[in-house]
Amino acid sequence: MENGKTENGDTQPPPQWKDKVVELLYWRDVKTSGVVFGAGLSLLLSLTLCSIVSVSSYITLVLLSVTICFRIYKGILQAIQKSDEGHPFKLYLDQDVGLSEETVHKYSDCALARFNTTVIELRRLFLVEDLVDSLKFAVLMWILTYVGALFNGLTLLILGLVGMFSFPIIYEKYKVQIDHYVGMANKQVKDIIAT
Repeated sequence: MENGKTENGDTQPPPQWKDKVVELLYWRDVKTSGVVFGAGLSLLLSLTLCSIVSVSSYITLVLLSVTICFRIYKGILQAIQKSDEGHPFKLYLDQDVGLSEETVHKYSDCALARFNTTVIELRRLFLVEDLVDSLKFAVLMWILTYVGALFNGLTLLILGLVGMFSFPIIYEKYKVQIDHYVGMANKQVKDIIAT
C-alpha cells in the first residue's frame, strides 16, 4: 500500500482520520465524544419533530446569535478598556477554508471507485449472474421490508448513532464475556447447519 492506495487502486483516507474516529467512538476524550454524540443525537431528534429546513434555520440562527453577541461584547470591552485588539475572529477570518484541488480529486476518485464497485455489484445481483447471491440479496430486501415497516430511516439513524457510540465501549469492557457467548452461538449455528 503506497501513497494511500490499496492493491486494487482504491484511495483511502489518511490513517490519522481513522485514528480520530476510533478515539471518538471509544470515548478516549470524553468531552469531545460527548459533544459529538450530544450534537448528533440532538440533531437527529430535532429532525423527528421539525423539517430539515426548520432545523438548519434554527441552528444557523443560534450560531449567528452567539457570534454576533460575542462580537458586540468584545467591541464594548475594547471601547471601555481603550484597547486596539482588532476583530475577535481575525484568526479565523485569515484562515484558508477552501478545498485544494488535490484533496477534491483524492476524495472524488475514492467516491467514484466505490460508486463503480456498487454499480457493478448491483448489476451482477439484478441480472442474476450468480443465482445464490441474487437469492440472498432478495431475502435481505424482503427482511428489510419488515424493518422498514417497524422503523423509519430517521429512527434507524438514531439507533445507529447510539450504537456507534455505545457498542465499542461496551465490547471493550466486556470483551471476554461477549467473545465467549458469540463463540457459543457460532458453535450452535454450525451444529444446526451440520445436522
